[in-house]
Amino acid sequence: MSPTLLKHKGRPVPYIAPWSAEYVPLPRLMVVAGMLAIKGQRRAAGTLWRPWLDKRGAGEPDYGDVHGPRQCMLRMLCQVCGVPVARDQLGWPWLLEAHRGDGVWPEREVTTHPPTCEQCQPVAQAQCRPNRGRFASVRVGQVLADGVYGQLFRPGTPRPVPIGRKRTLYAGDPQLRWMLAGQMAATLLDVTVVDMHTQKPAALRAAAP
Repeated sequence: MSPTLLKHKGRPVPYIAPWSAEYVPLPRLMVVAGMLAIKGQRRAAGTLWRPWLDKRGAGEPDYGDVHGPRQCMLRMLCQVCGVPVARDQLGWPWLLEAHRGDGVWPEREVTTHPPTCEQCQPVAQAQCRPNRGRFASVRVGQVLADGVYGQLFRPGTPRPVPIGRKRTLYAGDPQLRWMLAGQMAATLLDVTVVDMHTQKPAALRAAAP
């Protein structure tokens, strides 16, 4: 069964947005066997993940954060409605921040944002106020879920200490043992910029100032 698109005060709430009742106070971090650890929590694929509750719709939505377990990068679910996205001859539908002046963009773009179905792309573009008008609709032929995005720590007394800002690390990086991961990151390949409304290939244009 497909999830219901929830609204808050008349405004659609993306499937991946966390609600205030889902936040878990960060458990005490420890160092165990030379790695970052949380008591009673196992590492998944060698990575320690930030814990969440599953209480979608309870409390107030946080449009600026991502509920890790609902990120849906591997299941190819739309980040807004939570429904599986449909692939066409060009690939899966995605909405990316427009970095048209950056070299080979959008090929090999690294993103923590899951795909967005055609119907939800106008909603997603309007919801992201800081970046409104600076998005591009694309189709992605290959998706490599090869990274994790989170906070790095170092050993400290009495507990591990965060290092700098959050960042993305990739499979095989020895620093992963010191990361508290929050989201998956994916490298996008065989990317075609399309018109958001027709989903047909579109010419690259300069990003809006």
